[in-house]
Amino acid sequence: MDRLIHSYTTCGADYHRLGGHELPSPPEVALVLEGLRDLLFPGFVSGALVPAGAELRAVLGSRLDELAGRLRTQLYRGLRQRREAPEADPCAPPAGMSADAAAAEAERITVATLGRLPELRSALALDVAAAYDGDPAASGADEIIFAYPGLYAISVFRVANLLWREGAHIIPRMMTEHAHQRTGVDIHPGASIGESFFIDHGTGIVIGETTVIGRRVRIYQGVTLGALSLPQGRARGFSGQKRHPTIEDEVIIYANATILGGDTVIGRGAVIGGNAWITKSVAPGTKLSMENGRVGSP
Repeated sequence: MDRLIHSYTTCGADYHRLGGHELPSPPEVALVLEGLRDLLFPGFVSGALVPAGAELRAVLGSRLDELAGRLRTQLYRGLRQRREAPEADPCAPPAGMSADAAAAEAERITVATLGRLPELRSALALDVAAAYDGDPAASGADEIIFAYPGLYAISVFRVANLLWREGAHIIPRMMTEHAHQRTGVDIHPGASIGESFFIDHGTGIVIGETTVIGRRVRIYQGVTLGALSLPQGRARGFSGQKRHPTIEDEVIIYANATILGGDTVIGRGAVIGGNAWITKSVAPGTKLSMENGRVGSP
């Protein structure tokens, strides 16, 4: 016990928190996420009957109040503890927002997020339609909402991306990692993904932070949209630089293809075959396949 306590009081303040404020809670963040999804797909997530007519307003008001409280609390905790920039001393404790600033920012992000739920519903309706159009095995929209891991991952991403763009970082990362654990789909909340996005099967997909994906794009299991090798740690420089590829409208990327690099653009309507390894741009309309371990054009 003494040795463990000593380890808490020496270098490594990033990896523990003694005293002070509470940290974000993964179970609470998961509850917030499911509460948001329940408002986006009412009746499908919790299974609880959603009344129609006059009762709907009362039920919805109660759920929004409870959800707002949970979300505000987790955002506050994340904002309080997150350092603004790396300290010169790696052993120094993080210096996050003040309590008042974090409370005000958490309130602002909560109000903005809940106010955008109707827009998220419209976006997700297009994603569900894309899944139905793109998968002949789909029997209906209800099956896609209930059972498709790709749609689950996309719905979590769209919520997390909204929070990310409003200035939160820890909570949306926790949300997308929750979806990663559940589905095997790893989408960074900072990515930009257009409407009518379809992920088929899902397992093993990785989409990096600065990826830009256009409209009506379809990708299959095992696809990686990643970065080329970069300096690590403090030598890596500005983390906001474009490191991941751009996928233009109506592209199809088949299983286990890997596309890397911030300057790499896959042109509109291109089809990338399975197991392709791409680090250079592909012209619009191009169809690439792997032939004897090399990229070929069928």
